[in-house]
Amino acid sequence: MNLSALFIHRAVMTSVLMIGLVLAGAMAYFALPVSELPDVSFPTITVNMSLPGANPETMAAAVATPLERQFSGLPGLDTMSSTSSVGSTRVVLQFALSRNVDAAAQDVQNAVSQAAGLLPREINPAQIQKEDPSAAPIMHLILRSKTIALPLLNQFAKDRVALRLASVPGAGQIDVNGAQKYAVRLFVNPHLLAARHLGFDQVVSAVQAGNSNAPAGTLMGRARSYTVRADGQLKRAADFDAMVLTYADGAPVRLRDVGHAEDSVENLQTAASLNGQRAIEINIHRQPGANTLSVTQGIQAALPGIRAQLPGDAQLDVLYDRGDYIGASVEDVEWTLVGSLVLVIVVILLFLRSWMATLIVSLVLPTSLIGTFAVMRLLHFSLDNISMLALTLSVGFVVDDAIVVIENIVRHAEQGASRMDAAIAASREIGFTVLSMTVSLSAVFLPIVFMGGLVGRLFSEFGMVIAIAVILSGIVSLTLTPMLASRWLDPRKSTGWVFERFDRLVDASERGYARSLAWATERIGLMCVIGLATLVGTAGVYAVVEKGFIPQVDSGKIDGDTRVPEGTAFADFVAKQAAVVKIIQRNPNVANVESVIGSDNSLSNSGRLLIGLKPLSERSGSAEEVIQDVRKQIAAIQGITLNMRNPPAIDMGPTASNGSLQYVLQSTDQKALYAQSDTILQRIRQLRDVQDPQSDLQLKNPEIEVVLHREQAAALGVTAAGLQDTLASAYGGRKISTIYGDTDQYEVLLQVDPAAQADLNGLDALSFNGNQNPGITAIGTQTSNSSSGTSAVLTAAGGPMVPLRAVADVRMGVGPVAINHYAGLPAVTLSMNLAPGVSLGDAAAGIGNLMAQILGKGDARAISGQFAGSAQAFENSMKTLPMLLLITVLLIYGVLAILYENALHPITILTSLPLAGFGAILMLVLFRQELNLFSFVGLILLVGLVKKNGIMMVDYALDLERSGEERWKQPRAAMLEAATVRFRPIMMTTLAAVLGSLPIALGVGAGAEARRPLGIAVVGGLLFSQALTLYLTPAFHIAMAEWLARRRARRDGATPPSAPTRPEPA
Repeated sequence: MNLSALFIHRAVMTSVLMIGLVLAGAMAYFALPVSELPDVSFPTITVNMSLPGANPETMAAAVATPLERQFSGLPGLDTMSSTSSVGSTRVVLQFALSRNVDAAAQDVQNAVSQAAGLLPREINPAQIQKEDPSAAPIMHLILRSKTIALPLLNQFAKDRVALRLASVPGAGQIDVNGAQKYAVRLFVNPHLLAARHLGFDQVVSAVQAGNSNAPAGTLMGRARSYTVRADGQLKRAADFDAMVLTYADGAPVRLRDVGHAEDSVENLQTAASLNGQRAIEINIHRQPGANTLSVTQGIQAALPGIRAQLPGDAQLDVLYDRGDYIGASVEDVEWTLVGSLVLVIVVILLFLRSWMATLIVSLVLPTSLIGTFAVMRLLHFSLDNISMLALTLSVGFVVDDAIVVIENIVRHAEQGASRMDAAIAASREIGFTVLSMTVSLSAVFLPIVFMGGLVGRLFSEFGMVIAIAVILSGIVSLTLTPMLASRWLDPRKSTGWVFERFDRLVDASERGYARSLAWATERIGLMCVIGLATLVGTAGVYAVVEKGFIPQVDSGKIDGDTRVPEGTAFADFVAKQAAVVKIIQRNPNVANVESVIGSDNSLSNSGRLLIGLKPLSERSGSAEEVIQDVRKQIAAIQGITLNMRNPPAIDMGPTASNGSLQYVLQSTDQKALYAQSDTILQRIRQLRDVQDPQSDLQLKNPEIEVVLHREQAAALGVTAAGLQDTLASAYGGRKISTIYGDTDQYEVLLQVDPAAQADLNGLDALSFNGNQNPGITAIGTQTSNSSSGTSAVLTAAGGPMVPLRAVADVRMGVGPVAINHYAGLPAVTLSMNLAPGVSLGDAAAGIGNLMAQILGKGDARAISGQFAGSAQAFENSMKTLPMLLLITVLLIYGVLAILYENALHPITILTSLPLAGFGAILMLVLFRQELNLFSFVGLILLVGLVKKNGIMMVDYALDLERSGEERWKQPRAAMLEAATVRFRPIMMTTLAAVLGSLPIALGVGAGAEARRPLGIAVVGGLLFSQALTLYLTPAFHIAMAEWLARRRARRDGATPPSAPTRPEPA
């Protein structure tokens, strides 16, 4: 049966079908979204809860632990971590990739509701967000002005910029950092307050009563109704200064008598700047599953309208746009695709020496590749680095089927057949071979397509795109190619010295190959030794090759995290970070430096930097070289540390990391964990493979502990609640009232006068209203409403003022800045960066060996540890990828066994696999590239590519043996003839695949660092396997055929026919 004959005879039908395929693909191409990588966003839910004034220990025990117990049973939960700092707890829940983020959020909401009864009553409602704190923003904007005050800039950023950008489709959370939102601060002098027998609670009550925005109702008249409005709002600081707090001897005591009000800002402990100039930072995240490039393009389109509304000399600049890098990297891959197309067409022309034959074969490329876009659209894929890389690689082998078909047609035509007869006969003869190559190559990627987890999500698109392109190329090669050849093929060779010299070179190579193959097939034992040596060599080079996970790319951005010693004053922190910025700015490769201190969810002693680099064409060093240069210069600044890293292409792990490698220590014994973590950190600092090791455990935060003497306090009418409430009012900067504006709300904050905070003696000035008759506690009880709840403070009109020292002791101490949990247990995360030239695999191995020596022994016997983030994903991949490769090989064996209805022929065909593996890994070693996810996919791709040579030789040899001709009854003679005849198409297809992959291996343009290992692995595997497969596959086929013949002979009791000692190739 010859299906190709139908399409050969019905040329119009074939043409219409192919044109329809191309048109559908062309329309799909312009409709496909563009992104950097397939969407591999882990469903992540963040739960934030606050209890103002609570220390980290209280937040961890009373808030984090009850929540974690409720969350631990959530379906699909992969990792759970929490950070408890002063007044807040943040729990980050990361779910499996297959989990629906909306369903996960609903489960989290239910769990929070169930835990409500276990949480403190004063705690604020939980804020549940579908966001990943480790995910980097896709855009950084900066709003600045030389003349406009920061509070006004902040208001514009919040009211205009953030709201407008939030409406862009796909835009997610928008962070405004360095924000200086307007607020009124009430500074109270504790000495003046005590002199007038006033407590902080009375100031709170007076302000809340004097600044009111309550409804006044409606007057229902006979003819009409009237809305009653009583303006109880105070608008500015001057209004609060005149507020009456109480009366003493008939005279009013105003706020200005005991302190002063000031037009200020909400957060005095935050600062953002660009190149040293104070500014407002606006970070835009994308929604889960949103296309990054589409979002950034939407934001860029909205910016001109926003800029037109900017006040005064305000400037809104784009500091970083991830879309620029994505667009550049995808464009570079597209140009790489064009380069591969040109090289492959040149190879075809040189071999076929026919412009028409080259044109016919070349038509397979656009038809198959453009048609692939149509299927990609149906499968909701995107134009990203992975899918475009798949298409670029497929250029080298989607023409294989057409080359085999056209070469066979030309051979028949040269033997005297007409174009029509040659096309029909050749397609019938070669149809099964093309089917075998197409099905077996497509089957290579089935394990990847159905693989779960990060690797499956990332590369299933890669496998599907190549499989689609290969299947389409097989269809086009058996339909369009023979149809065109039957009408337009001219078997005459083109003339010219280039063609003639190349043809003579190929002819000489073919003759040399025939002679050398005859020699090699007489030495089957030697061939077997070579094959076994290659297999052993593959294991050897695998042991020495550097191993990684996802390659780092130079995106023109460096992330930096700063840290100062615990308790460092904010002004000192700002000064030190400014000194760091000045040093970085002096680097000639740096374009700008953005600095942020005091952003949301950051610790009080941590800041961050965003270092923007000049374009690659304008700088002399890579991002990694800039990092190393800056590290040396920053070391001279005392009292601040800076960790820098090239941001990863994929954010992994439940929390943002200060390094490219994370290791988490856990224990049920928190004291032992804290005691040993510093010792472990010091041991890690001695390793050469890592740099900048850092722990998230900070235990030296200066603390003041106020210890209440309960009996004395009770005798004087002072309660624990009253003590805590007064301290929170004095030092907590607590919100006690709200000013309602036209478009926003502004806080009124209370705190002690800054002069009383200069040293510890300020605490001595704090006094409390005592109760002269504590037995009558109901009289004089006053209720104070605050943002933290309602507290009862015992007061008595005209009662004596009780100084703090009379009822409490003040002790100095230290405590943690934050308490961290991982998987519900106390945890310490050690973060570090890789030393220059060190792979993730080597660094992880070093850390793993060190931890094996320490953990579970001696003082660390109660401590366990595990990698987190990218290191954990790398560890898992090293377990699953070899198994994936094995499954792929077994699958290919099964497909070939089905196609040939024979269990031994597939073994012969697959003998080339170790050769390809050895060549690929050896090339990675020689070019100092890592065996990572991309290069490992190259190995899987090689499984499908190199077996094509074996299929072409073995399939033709079997046809000859079954032909019935006497001269082909001997397996040796049939294989020698088959290998010689197939030498030219094998060379053509292999060279096309090599040159098609060469632009990727050379690696130029944005993101080339990620593509280069894959290209090198494919080129190396093809070249090495080509050199030996032409000998080993025939040798193994002959050896196996002769062994089967002897076995049948022994079984039948006959003498096996003797093979000629030197068979001559036909």
